[in-house]
Amino acid sequence: MTDSTAALPPALAAQVGLHVVPLDVSVDGARHVEGVDVTPEQLLQALERGAKVTTSQPPPSAFAAAYERAAAAGAHEIVSVHLSGEMSGTVRSARTAATVSPVPVRVVDSRSAALGLGFAALAAARCAATPLDASELAGPDATAAPADGRAAAVRRWVARVTRREPDAAPTWPDAERVARVAAQAARGTQVWFLVDSLDHLRRGGRLGAGAAALGTVLGLRPLLSLQDGRLVVAEKIRTRRAARERLEQVAAAELAARPAARVGVHHVGPSDVADALAARLAATPGARVVETVVADAGAVLAAHVGPGLLAVVVADA
Repeated sequence: MTDSTAALPPALAAQVGLHVVPLDVSVDGARHVEGVDVTPEQLLQALERGAKVTTSQPPPSAFAAAYERAAAAGAHEIVSVHLSGEMSGTVRSARTAATVSPVPVRVVDSRSAALGLGFAALAAARCAATPLDASELAGPDATAAPADGRAAAVRRWVARVTRREPDAAPTWPDAERVARVAAQAARGTQVWFLVDSLDHLRRGGRLGAGAAALGTVLGLRPLLSLQDGRLVVAEKIRTRRAARERLEQVAAAELAARPAARVGVHHVGPSDVADALAARLAATPGARVVETVVADAGAVLAAHVGPGLLAVVVADA
């Protein structure tokens, strides 16, 4: 499970069996559920007309109901991967609900957001759907050679640790392993945000007033990043065009430095700029990009960053 700030395309989440718990969005006091009765386009229109928009994490009861539904559907363990606890109380709500879940729940604080969270949740779901192979079943010492070194003993030992009956049922990863994969994937991501205005982040408390003021002083365009679960100003750039170029430069350098990577590009509003950026990043010289996702940032993120968002996420593959 994850939450809607993962900003994953619904078809991709459904493909891997990933369940999404939505956050709440309030527009001029009217409560909406992200992805259910409010779209990013509707929220963008509300922001442009000056509506008062706020967001809130799902209450523990929403997570409790989701865990109960999963258990009723046959789940015997649940891994719940969520938005950074430094930015939201979502992970706290999940942990509260886990105490009353009918099955064990492992809650993972991704210390990330957007597809930084989304790629971690995808990694967990893909891990959960992949049977363990013989070497993993044998344990961490399975590759160590027997002490006597005799060829016959080696052959017997190899046969013992790799033997599996043809009709044997597959062995699946447990929740501990899946949660570990999620946390590792989250640590292996870098996230950068470029926004038109920092006022929305300042009003929502996601960025300090001093940092937000940089957006108006001398027309600076701060490039934001996530560090230890918090949103910080990484660089200060004079124009939006230069900021977009710098965003692409840092992302391309990060891609080229990894043996294999996934790249995600977020937008609020039309996707043409995001599509073009994703295509250029996928073709980065020296990089091996195995998956590219272009996704609307979602209603909750749109509420905090406002119109004009362009964000890039680079994750290990």
